[in-house]
Amino acid sequence: MKKVKVFISGQKWFGQEVFRLCLDHDKIEVAGVCAPVGDKYIGALARLFDVPIVPAGSLNYETMPEGIDLGITAHSFDYIGKRTRYKTRLGWIGYHPSLLPRHRGRSSIEWAIRMRDHITGGTVFWLNSGIDRGDIAKQDWCWIDPALYAMEPKKAARRLWEDELLPMGKRLMTDALDDITSGIMNKTPQDNRFSTFEPNTDVKDIYKPDLLMLEKYASPSN
Repeated sequence: MKKVKVFISGQKWFGQEVFRLCLDHDKIEVAGVCAPVGDKYIGALARLFDVPIVPAGSLNYETMPEGIDLGITAHSFDYIGKRTRYKTRLGWIGYHPSLLPRHRGRSSIEWAIRMRDHITGGTVFWLNSGIDRGDIAKQDWCWIDPALYAMEPKKAARRLWEDELLPMGKRLMTDALDDITSGIMNKTPQDNRFSTFEPNTDVKDIYKPDLLMLEKYASPSN
């Protein structure tokens, strides 16, 4: 049985877990990864299993290995350009912790908290030229505990990620890989009537007046 060759661009614990999913899958061969230099998670596993590593920040058409069937992003901050996407036979998939098309952008979990959403979720989608705009492969939802609204947004987002959205991401990625390795390509276009895009809250002073206004009018006393 010919295995599906995958290339993973990722970092941190989620990148490591997606790498493990692929290692344990009997229809997948990990042919390379892109990770930060000295990464203790996916990078360390790649070194352990002698998988070639492309340093984060240098991934492009020339540096990605030949013969890749599927690309995967797993907590990756490397931009996957058009030629790099098209170098794979099947394309690229990634996991975004929101109910796409809602909350596109890097700070999706924190914005769900800031906006007092009642539900959120996770989406495995096919990468295209837009930011978090590709067709949906797998998606699921969960409730947001109202107690999180009283917390500092970044701490609340971290708890929501660890308790709900990270396990969901592993499950959805497993389901998506099972489908793809079986020849099933689920591709449901996102409904752009419900799309939102919010800025990265880690950028200094980004839209601060708007953030203050949002917090004021979303507070429990209003």
